Amino acid sequence: MPKEVFPGITVDPAVQHGRPCLAGTRTPVVSIVGALAGGSSLEQVTLDYFVTEDQIRAALAYVTHMLDSIHVYAAS
Repeated sequence: MPKEVFPGITVDPAVQHGRPCLAGTRTPVVSIVGALAGGSSLEQVTLDYFVTEDQIRAALAYVTHMLDSIHVYAAS
């Protein structure tokens, strides 16, 4: 059973090994963010993954939220 962990993002142990996915899809957040980081445009990602721009924004918001909750310390 999928559980919403962030608006528009769900986790289901039976889907993508429990990785966070766009709600209502089997598309992992990491795939969307990776495609954008690799240089794909929003338009290209919508075509390649059959998702909407709102779903892409949800993925980016989720990643931003997750990164904001991590503390990184420089090694000396």
